[in-house]
Amino acid sequence: MPLSEHEQRLLDQIERALYQEDPKFASSVRSTDLRTHMKRRLRRAGFVFVVGIVVMLGGLVSNMPAVGIGGFVVMVGALALALSSWKRLGTGSPGLRVVGSEGRPSKEQRSSRPKAASSGGLLNRLEERWKKRWDERGRD
Repeated sequence: MPLSEHEQRLLDQIERALYQEDPKFASSVRSTDLRTHMKRRLRRAGFVFVVGIVVMLGGLVSNMPAVGIGGFVVMVGALALALSSWKRLGTGSPGLRVVGSEGRPSKEQRSSRPKAASSGGLLNRLEERWKKRWDERGRD
């Protein structure tokens, strides 16, 4: 979703202020890759999943079903976190696109986004309407 010109100017001002106040922090944040964060989240989710298995089995062995159910809930939460990270790690994810030198996608990259299929379901139609509204808003 592209930002309006006003929002982009505000973001640029904030970025410049950050560079002036703490250039070391700003450069470290700018050089960080989102893929690194997603891979770290995947590892953490895997660890939490294993902990959930241990808790679930411990609850079953010690004849405490509430603990077993809690372990299962932890496993499901870890699996949800892992799946969301895996999805964002994919190449088609908008959050992981290669950005231009200013730190935001160029006009070519924004215009080359895949459009939602109009013959799809309700969610695709809603997403298409949302994108149209934001595109119209950005042109004003």
